[in-house]
Amino acid sequence: MNGIRFVDEYRDPALARRLATEIEELAEPGRRYKLMEVCGGHTHAIYKHGVESLLPAEVELVHGPGCPVCVIPMGRQDDAIAIAERPEVIFTTFGDMMRVPSSNGSLLDAKARGADVRIVYSPLDALRIARENPKREVVFFAIGFETTAPSTALTLKRARSENIGNFSVFCNHVTIIPAIKAILDSPDLRLDGFIGPGHVSTVIGLRPYGFIARDHGKPVVVSGFEPLDVLQGTQMILRQLAEGRSVVENQYLRVVREEGNPLALAAIAETMEVRNTFEWRGLGFISNSALKLRAEYADLDAEVRFRVPGIRVADPKACQCGEVLKGVIRPWECKVFGTACTPERPIGTCMVSSEGACAAYYNYGRHAGRRRAAGPVPSVPAGDGQ
Repeated sequence: MNGIRFVDEYRDPALARRLATEIEELAEPGRRYKLMEVCGGHTHAIYKHGVESLLPAEVELVHGPGCPVCVIPMGRQDDAIAIAERPEVIFTTFGDMMRVPSSNGSLLDAKARGADVRIVYSPLDALRIARENPKREVVFFAIGFETTAPSTALTLKRARSENIGNFSVFCNHVTIIPAIKAILDSPDLRLDGFIGPGHVSTVIGLRPYGFIARDHGKPVVVSGFEPLDVLQGTQMILRQLAEGRSVVENQYLRVVREEGNPLALAAIAETMEVRNTFEWRGLGFISNSALKLRAEYADLDAEVRFRVPGIRVADPKACQCGEVLKGVIRPWECKVFGTACTPERPIGTCMVSSEGACAAYYNYGRHAGRRRAAGPVPSVPAGDGQ
């Protein structure tokens, strides 16, 4: 499959049916398999293309904390708004963050109140705005996993080399491995394997996932984002379980390399370092799970330049994003899903982001998965890989 060059071939119905048949043959009768797709991009592919409907009832896919917008806690959004509303600031951000709620509204609300908030598609766009507005402070709201951290790192290096003093970064980059560790340590969720994040893995490679297979006995298959990618990733996990193996495999051979991207990793290491602790929505504080600017780049650090409030804000009581991000519940099991919480009026970040699980369920079929609720497959003692 990795020799295929065109998108249509990754959506071939005949190949999809063949993979679905292989998955059904590999599934042990009476056993329930729970696999976590870590990345929000996988979640959207699954429900946009109806991948779940091709799987046997024994195989359940649950989503993890792989949506960077969804895991940003409300307090950090409050900090962003506090910076954005300073009169000297032009605050730049990716579009997904505009409607993320905080205790003080959203960035869209701040813009309506008069803040100069602008959507950009790259941190280099923010740097250009800084060049064009030398009398204003331009701040870039940096979010994302290791996938987007290299672009922030390279922009920091360019800002330094060009001596652009009115540019700074509000750094909220998070790292995927500590979040997976937190999931594995969670007492309320049992998993059989992981569909590993494709985009993150283009940067970090395969080696960081080794502990999942080695220490926890769970197969990991890094997969692409087309329907056949997800199906083949699922088939590869079930084959490992059927053969009593737990290793890290790479389905996404056309993009992901064992060593990742050394140049991208070097740029991150030069400009950023690990935070001691960082709060994740739904997962709480996780040690060494996020990045901050190194001391050598403190002059480009918005947190240093503007002394953000740094307060912790509790999520709305009605919102169950935390349980959704941990895979404990499905979006449609949340009490406000599709009623009080919609993409037009979101309560939680999982409904805001284009990669959020709640948005995927809402946009592609809010009642997906109810066939399992109506008649769950009985649990049996765990075998190898449980």
